[in-house]
Amino acid sequence: MSEYIKIQNLCREYRPSKKVLVAALRNLAFSVKKGEMISLVGSSGSGKSTFLNILGGLDWNYSGDIYIEGKNIRNYDQNYYRRFIVGTIFQQFHLIPSLTVEENILLPTRFQKNISKQKLNERLEYILNKTGLSDRRKHYPNELSGGQAQRVAIARAIIDSPKIILADEPTGNLDSKTGNMIINLLRSLNMQEGMTTIIVTHDSKIASQTDRTVTLVDGKNV
Repeated sequence: MSEYIKIQNLCREYRPSKKVLVAALRNLAFSVKKGEMISLVGSSGSGKSTFLNILGGLDWNYSGDIYIEGKNIRNYDQNYYRRFIVGTIFQQFHLIPSLTVEENILLPTRFQKNISKQKLNERLEYILNKTGLSDRRKHYPNELSGGQAQRVAIARAIIDSPKIILADEPTGNLDSKTGNMIINLLRSLNMQEGMTTIIVTHDSKIASQTDRTVTLVDGKNV
């Protein structure tokens, strides 16, 4: 499908006060192919994070339309959408300090009843191996390096095998060597699991490693 994700006339406005109206997105429109890995770039305030929040199912107060495989995302159950359609990787990791690595990874599956324990364990073992975290599974977040913590965040985002991965500045808190390792991991997951991947980044070197770049200026793609 040439338009796996299709964004049409996407607008998002904020009103911080009665006299102030902020247009974060202004008729944003572009499409993404199935299995494509793209980067979303733009200066601070260009609307990148706003867009990611909308596509990630964290903000429904927008106008315009987003279709995934021809289905408007408004027609999905929100919990289902955020678990099985999109997986989001945050810059700040958002790991639970009191949970081990494997417990953090399994957190999205805690209330899932329609999967056998064996299949879940097989998926966990595969992901721990894929992300190089097998020897850290019983460690807590405060015992991890920044790169390890980001890999846990990636593992948690893909545990339910979502169709789309959204990564918000996944290398923003990491040194360049560790950042490259994270991008290589995302590329490997993109190719081996077929996960369509959108990366928000300020780093031109990171953007150059993706299939295509979409540039946002003042809430519009140029």
